Parts: sequence; C-alpha cells; structure tokens
Amino acid sequence: MGQTVRVTNSAEQKNSDRDADGAPAGGGLWGGGMPRWLPRAMVLFLVLVGLFQLADWAFRQLIDLFVMLLVSFFLSLALEPAVDRMAARGVRRGVGTFLVFVAVGVAVVGFLAALGTLLVDQVAKIAGDLPHLVDSLIGWINRTFHQELSLGELQNRLLKDSGAIESYVQQAADNVWGVSSTLIGGLFQAFTVGLFTFYFTAEGPRVRRTVCSMLPPAKQGEVLRAWEIALAKTGGYLYSRALLAVVSSVGHWVMFELLELPYAAALAVWVGVMSQFVPTIGTYLAGALPVLVALTVDPVDALWVLGFVVVYQQIENYLLQPRITARTVDVHPALAFGSVIAGAALLGAVGALIAIPAAATLQGFVGTYVRRYEVATDPRIDRGEQRRARRELRREAARRLRRMVAGDGTRRGE
Repeated sequence: MGQTVRVTNSAEQKNSDRDADGAPAGGGLWGGGMPRWLPRAMVLFLVLVGLFQLADWAFRQLIDLFVMLLVSFFLSLALEPAVDRMAARGVRRGVGTFLVFVAVGVAVVGFLAALGTLLVDQVAKIAGDLPHLVDSLIGWINRTFHQELSLGELQNRLLKDSGAIESYVQQAADNVWGVSSTLIGGLFQAFTVGLFTFYFTAEGPRVRRTVCSMLPPAKQGEVLRAWEIALAKTGGYLYSRALLAVVSSVGHWVMFELLELPYAAALAVWVGVMSQFVPTIGTYLAGALPVLVALTVDPVDALWVLGFVVVYQQIENYLLQPRITARTVDVHPALAFGSVIAGAALLGAVGALIAIPAAATLQGFVGTYVRRYEVATDPRIDRGEQRRARRELRREAARRLRRMVAGDGTRRGE
C-alpha cells in the first residue's frame, strides 16, 4: 500500500514539474501559456508593415517631385559650364545664371513661335481648301464605288444626325477641358523644373560643399570626381547636340529655299531641333513635317525633301556626329540605344532625354576606376584580323611591284 502511494506521488510531482516548466499539459501548442516574445514580435511586425506602407505611399506621392529634381539636376549640369565661364570673368553666379536662362528662353520662344506660325498658316490653308477637297473626295467615291453622293445630301445627313453631332461636340469639349488641365499641369511642372534648375546652377559650389560636408574626407574626392565627370559629359552632350542642330538647320534651310517651300526657315529649325534632341524617333518626326508641307506644294518636291533628309542623316551619322562628339560624349551607338530604351521604360520621355548623358557619365566614372590590361593578339579574339592583315600586306607588295616596274620602264625610255 505504501509502495503504491509513493508511485502516485512521484507521478503527480512530475506533472506539476511539467506544468511549472510550461510544457504542454492539455495538448495545446504552447501548453497553457503564450511565449513572452510573441506579442512583442507581432507588434513589431505590424509596425514594420505600417511603416513600409507609409513609405510606399509617400514615395508614390513624391515620385513626380523626384523626377523633376532629377531633370533639374541634369539641366543644371548642362548650364553650369557657361555660368562658370562668366563667373571666372567676374560676373556673379546669380546674374550669370539669369543671363543663361534668358538666352535659352529666347531660343525656345523663338522656336515655338516659328512652329506656331507654320501651324496656323497650314491650318488656315487646309480650311480654305476644304470645300475643294470635299468635292474631290465625293467625286472619287462616286467614281470608285459607283455612288451618286452630293454635297447637299451630305449636309442633310449631317443635319439629320444633329443629336450625334451634339454629343460629339460635348465629348470634344470635355476632352478640351482635360487637355487644358493637362497643359496647366505641364506649365506648373516646367516652372518647378526651371526654379530648381536655377537654384542648382546658381548655387553649384554651395551644393557640392554641402554634399561633401556629410561625407568623410576619403569619400569627398570621389564624389567631386564623379561630379566633374557628370558636368563634362552632360554639358558636352548638350553642346554637341546644339552644334549638330545648327548645322542641320542650316543645311535643310538651304535645301528648302532651293525648293521654294513655304516657311523654309521654320521647317529647317524644326528638323534640326527634333532630330537632335528627341531620341530614336526624332529623325522620323523631323522629316515627316517638311514632307507633308511639300506635298501641299508639289509631290515631286516631297520626294526631293525625303531624299535629302535620308542622305543628310547618313552624312551626319558617319561624318559629322563622330567628329563632333568624339571629345565630348564618346558613347557607343549600341549603348546609347540601350540606355534610351531603359530610360524610357523607367521614366518615360524624361528618362529617354536624360538617358544618354547619364550613360556617358556612368561610362566615364567606370572608366576612371576600372583598371584595364593590354590584351595579346589572339585569333580567338580578332577573328579575321590576321587574314585581313595578310591581305593588306599582299596589296602593299603589289603596289610596290607596280611602282618598281613603272620606274624601270621610265628609266629605259630615257
């Protein structure tokens, strides 16, 4: 009997010990209680999720501001060399920046005014020729599809469907309101970019000093070196493009004057600016407008314009552009094309515009810090180079032999 009591007491003692240690007694996951760290971990997890969502919301709200700051920074890099030259001659940076802004603004306003004049004139010309065009269209439809349409019948049908026309006009008015709001937003963004660009350009040395003050001395030199590379590449890219735009405008203006196209100067400026400052598709947009204008004068003139645009583009790609951009922005065409695609995918049209100077800056920065080694001549690398070299040697030997034979013949004749 006593033996049994002692066994029971020992079993109860073990159960009590397990309960005291927090072991599962009732079949639960953690026994009768929750670990002390779990509530704290749950609270921390919820706080981190909330902070992440808050940061994501703030980033999405401020993405337009970040893009405008990025564009302003690259524009300031392009304008700062001109301001630095004026500052070196004693002009205050604020005044120099203002003068550069005025020059750029006058150029932009003149370009837009020339294009506006061209657009208004072409629209007025189309409106004046509209009755004749409608009559020609009706005649073509009647001859082609064996119909008996007339201008009066079309007018009656339009008046009969006045409800549809009214709804269409209402929809067009709504679209005009949407376009107006978009235009106002675009003007505000342009003003914001201009304001930040002015501050970045005028306060360039102070901005660099502020950035370097937050870095240790060992890193300050690297930041300033990267800044100088960005200045050189961005400024060189824009200045080389501006020079190419001037050359292109002059060449196309001469051609358009020879063809006696209307508004030859405006069309030439359009071709020069669009082909140089709009990546990838700028050449096609530049050539489309003068071809359409030439069609209104004479289809043969349109063919001449198209041929000249194509020929000039080849001359620019293989002769002018390599020589002008060799010392400013030495970017491989494949790298430039890929950077434009990547920039457009990330930031749209803005990314496409700043992609090439950004790629040139990155290439210059990498080239500064990446050590390069001389590569030995190897047929596995230079495939066909040895064969080409032997061919050149044989040609040179043949030329020397011809010279020797010609020289012997001359001496014998004497």
